[in-house]
Amino acid sequence: MTETRAVIEIGSTGIRLLVVELVETDSPQQGWKAVDRAELPVPLGRDVFTTGVVSRDTLLSCLHIIHRFQEQIKSWDIAPFHVTVIATSALRTARNRDAVLDRIMVKTGYRVQVIDGIEQNRLMYLAVWNCFQNNLSFLQEHNSIILEVGGGATDIMLIAQGQIAAVHTLRLGTVSIEQQLKSISSAKDTNRFLEDYIRVMRTSMSQELNFSNITQFIAMGPDAQIIAKTYGVKIAPKLWQIGRGEFTRLAEEVQSYSAEECALKFKISYSEAQTFAISLMAYKFFLQFTQAEAILVPNTNTREGLILSGIQQPNQQLQENFAAQITASAWNLAQKYRADINHAECVRHIALRLFDSLKEELGLQEETRIILEVAAILHDIGMFIGADNHHLHSSYIINNSDIFGLSRDQIDMIAQISYGHRGNTSPRDLPHFSRQDRESRITVLKMTALIRIADALDRGHGQRLTDFTIDFHPDTLIIRCSGTHSLVLEQRALAEKADLFEAVFGYKVLLS
Repeated sequence: MTETRAVIEIGSTGIRLLVVELVETDSPQQGWKAVDRAELPVPLGRDVFTTGVVSRDTLLSCLHIIHRFQEQIKSWDIAPFHVTVIATSALRTARNRDAVLDRIMVKTGYRVQVIDGIEQNRLMYLAVWNCFQNNLSFLQEHNSIILEVGGGATDIMLIAQGQIAAVHTLRLGTVSIEQQLKSISSAKDTNRFLEDYIRVMRTSMSQELNFSNITQFIAMGPDAQIIAKTYGVKIAPKLWQIGRGEFTRLAEEVQSYSAEECALKFKISYSEAQTFAISLMAYKFFLQFTQAEAILVPNTNTREGLILSGIQQPNQQLQENFAAQITASAWNLAQKYRADINHAECVRHIALRLFDSLKEELGLQEETRIILEVAAILHDIGMFIGADNHHLHSSYIINNSDIFGLSRDQIDMIAQISYGHRGNTSPRDLPHFSRQDRESRITVLKMTALIRIADALDRGHGQRLTDFTIDFHPDTLIIRCSGTHSLVLEQRALAEKADLFEAVFGYKVLLS
């Protein structure tokens, strides 16, 4: 029996519907095909980025559109639990967000998931990877930028030879830019404003990946798709290409069009036409800082990424690649803050060995392994600020950084674990620890206990105790290390740090 699902996305400039059918394939993975789409404009971003709130008229328009989409969804006989409604930057920043979400829930029955910039980057990566899965060399053999200029924000992923170097969500959206530029009458001044803003952003990201080394430019978003499908060349089933010079010429040409001319020429709504030229110029200025000779434009979006994320039998290669990208993002963050990479790798290795050995015995959940791995990589990055209270600095840096593929809640868990890795500290000391649900508190404590043991075994940052075995006794866990060197330093560190392990798991830890 065919299963059908729907996604509604409430964006800054419009509300969009995607209906897909899941398709059984010969491989273990599950495929899908789009069977219906719809899009209607709504000025959410114009409200929020002008007044800070969603107006009553705009809320009524949103409800009207969602009701129309509900009728469309009913015609496909889709179960309510297979309908997902998400909202992006406009609702994310609206001061009356909670009231708006409540009205949507009361009037339509839909609970809207407001996704943050990190989650949007994750969904964007899934969608792009799906488009490139038959041409993975495009992603693996180049330094790339994946860029989506949206109505309320710009999402950026920097990829170095196939590995995530950084992810960023900039408060640079076409609607918000338009509002800022209302006082600027000259197109030349508008372009100068955009170019200077993007140059500053590029400079701040240069230590993660130098833009002059980027040779591949991947543009997401409806505006880039319109230009690519109209003037570009289709090079794969869901992929277009347009030359650097041609795109630059078109972006500059569109600057001379009125909103009415844009709407007529490109068959878009007047609301979208008002920001079309700004969007193209933003892409153009990012492009000019790279060495890319062409723009690649995938025919995909966040909604398709959400479908891929929710498929019950995901592509194994994608899952492995995705996990690798999470750790790559963490390593790049560690390098950015000049962490002791050898020590971080040693703690990571020991922590994961402990996790894999103790998983069944101690009731550890497989999905928490990636949280432990990232915490091990980043636990000491606060040393960049200072050794004294570096656990506090680590927690602060992590909580104020974007780590690809991890939710804001997961990043907060990692920050708590890093805070508690020192001998005289505990995540329980943090004010918000007790406000988390029980499962989250237990996860943080278990992962912190493992990090403390792993850190103690490399107390001298010499990476000497990487080869060990683990023996269980009724109330004792014995870590036996090979070699002939003295264990006095590590045993002393273990005595300081093993208390949490004993409290959480009930085992005394000995090193021999």
